[in-house]
Amino acid sequence: MAELLRPHAQARPDEAALTDEHGVTTWRALDERVDRLAGALRGLGLRTGDSIAIHSGNRREYFEVMAAATHIGLRYVLVNWHWTADELAYVLADSGAKVLFSEDRFAGVAEAAASGAGLVARVGFGEVPGFRPYEDLLATGPDGEPADQVLGWPMMYTSGTTGRPKGVQRKIVRTGAPIETMALTAAGSCEVLRIPEGGRSLLVGPAYHSAQWLFSCGLLCAGRPVVMRRAFDPEETLRLIERHRITNVHLVPTQFVRMLRLDEATRAAYDLSSLAAVWHGAAPCSPEVKRRMIDWLGPVVYEYYGSTEASVNTVVTAEEWLRRPGTVGRPLPTVEAHVLRPDGTPSGPGEPGQLWFRYASGDDVEYWGDPEKTASIHRNGLFTTGDIGYFDDDGYLFLADRAIDMIISGGVNIYPAEIEGVLITHPAVRDVAVFGVPDEEYGEQVKAAVELEQGHTASPALAEELIALCRASLAGYKAPRSVDFVTALPRTPTGKLYKRLIREPYWADHGKRI
Repeated sequence: MAELLRPHAQARPDEAALTDEHGVTTWRALDERVDRLAGALRGLGLRTGDSIAIHSGNRREYFEVMAAATHIGLRYVLVNWHWTADELAYVLADSGAKVLFSEDRFAGVAEAAASGAGLVARVGFGEVPGFRPYEDLLATGPDGEPADQVLGWPMMYTSGTTGRPKGVQRKIVRTGAPIETMALTAAGSCEVLRIPEGGRSLLVGPAYHSAQWLFSCGLLCAGRPVVMRRAFDPEETLRLIERHRITNVHLVPTQFVRMLRLDEATRAAYDLSSLAAVWHGAAPCSPEVKRRMIDWLGPVVYEYYGSTEASVNTVVTAEEWLRRPGTVGRPLPTVEAHVLRPDGTPSGPGEPGQLWFRYASGDDVEYWGDPEKTASIHRNGLFTTGDIGYFDDDGYLFLADRAIDMIISGGVNIYPAEIEGVLITHPAVRDVAVFGVPDEEYGEQVKAAVELEQGHTASPALAEELIALCRASLAGYKAPRSVDFVTALPRTPTGKLYKRLIREPYWADHGKRI
């Protein structure tokens, strides 16, 4: 049996481990299928440290692939299914992926991206032209526990100033480590995240997101079954919580808003008493929205502060937050957090500075194949995500900014440089700045400020043309929701853009987004 699944397959073989729209996989069946898949992947010639990519919506097969990779030391790249073929092809090449798993829903993108990628195998969930059916691959694997089990680990991609995504890796929790590392990590996550014994997770966000992965696959390895859906529906979420006696769910503020917009009779119709931990993070949350969620669900609403690079650094209970509205909590005991001025000296209480971290375990962050970018986030044994914040007198952290230029819309990170790189190719565009502006439902939305070349005139038609250009080149959620035309963008003589000066007026009445 797969080592991480063995205790649960033996203790409750016929109970559901995975549930999606199409059916249920028991712990016994999951263990057997993961064993066979692990053998099938090794039969393709994959070895410890090799990469595979998963390009799919939430489904039980997705979790089988992640579990198999976790047991045989594979690096599994979780692909954003919104990406275009060009974006997917870049990540396949950059990660050195040898196998691509995709599904019929995204067949066109998968086919185009896989062409010329040098893959050992293409595997499809459902009918994907040119891809081997998943069940056919599974059938080639032998029964029985895979030998020499070692840790496999996900690699998520996050963008930076270059505009191209970068794979994020950890120093200690990585491929080839002892498989027990995952058991310890999963157990520790359950403790920190207050996930009860016998708990059950609900996944209503994309599994490719680092937080959603932790709150589903990570907890699965600690014996917490997962109920999943491909997409979020507010009333169905309530129905699933009641039907499956869900104990824990990760949500983003956009989902909070949609749930709160249900009428009171609908919200009152469902029994949500099984909930032990409703976690949110990944995007700024309106204080009013958070208060209403606490009023509705009670003290089970928790918040964390982290990132793809930094995992979970702080947590805050509902009671703590109500006493200190806006805080993201205190650092975990395993996290050393510093707020530093530009000269490296510590900021005082209430004084914003850049956030720097170090882990007691000795773990650290690095970017796949990019030592220069890795070095850029490190200083004196600490690393930073570029976020700005401050501590109060009691050591509670408040965020004053989020990675400066990064836009967080509906819990999804959007990186302006990538969008600016598309817009600047339009012949009417002389200069461009992309940034986030307030959005009641999504937290932020994408706006572009455009300086036009001489001879071109600002118009609604041109704005729509620029937005369409982005949609043709990038995933739809990255396209600006609106375009403002400006006379000139503020740049220094060396070419540095003062984006803060452009962004500030839009946030003047919405608190501290500097």
